[in-house]
Amino acid sequence: MASGDPIAALDIGGTHVTAARVHVDSASVEPESRLRREYRPDESREELLSAIVGAAVTAGAGLRRCGVAVPGPFDYTNGICTIRGVGKLESLYGVDLRRELADAMGISDDGAVRFLNDAEAFVLGEWWAGAASGHDRVIGLTLGTGLGSGFLEGGVLVDDRSDVPPEGSLYLVPFRGGQVEEVVSSRGLLASYGTDAGLAPAEVVQLADRARAGEQRAREAFADVAAALGELVLPWVRSFQPTCLVVGGSIARSWDLLAPTLVSELACQTDLTVTRAANLDDAALLGAARHAAPGDRASSPWI
Repeated sequence: MASGDPIAALDIGGTHVTAARVHVDSASVEPESRLRREYRPDESREELLSAIVGAAVTAGAGLRRCGVAVPGPFDYTNGICTIRGVGKLESLYGVDLRRELADAMGISDDGAVRFLNDAEAFVLGEWWAGAASGHDRVIGLTLGTGLGSGFLEGGVLVDDRSDVPPEGSLYLVPFRGGQVEEVVSSRGLLASYGTDAGLAPAEVVQLADRARAGEQRAREAFADVAAALGELVLPWVRSFQPTCLVVGGSIARSWDLLAPTLVSELACQTDLTVTRAANLDDAALLGAARHAAPGDRASSPWI
């Protein structure tokens, strides 16, 4: 593979897959190559594979390396889906996605198709070509239907050390006597808003519209989630000592409603930059491509 060759990148979510060609030399997504294919979380194995593999083949035609960002649980080393019991992508359980993609794309080298947790791909992409650029130690958070996290030091992901949560995953940390995603997520946001009198919006974006229109109850719901997020992450900020906390995910599109409370919660960390992602749509694609680029990423940052 020549150094200037693009890499195919996939970002697999619970309801859609995004694919694109990423130019490694410029750390950029080729705009005209980007495509998105929708599916239901409970689609059959054949339908899910058709959407995911089809997107890869279309966006990555002729390419010989592919990076894939995918939520867990997943066997990232071997490319085998182990998702079960989370209400999405379960029909892919046991599928060797590396083999499916390699065969469809004509890639003979199995090692050229690499997988990475989607939240870790996000923070890697933001460190490489986004809001966390220039920071040596970064925490990345993705806030949407669930909570994702990634801890990065010197361009290397850290997930097995005493100063980070188990597997680098904040959603595994007990919080307020229960599961953190019941509080810090879109459903936590809507629960904070309340469902009485038919006031609960169907989508978070509607709640954001109400908050920006001045509805105090809606504004307080965003503040509640931001305060909970600050409470959750503060002990890990203190232990990991990042200089940047970067936030992505669908709820980060309402950054104006989250930032004041979140920044206030973390104000005791004077050397910490708290920011929204620069590449909300493309960070995971960038991170997946960087992870799949040639070179030894396990022991040192790729440059």
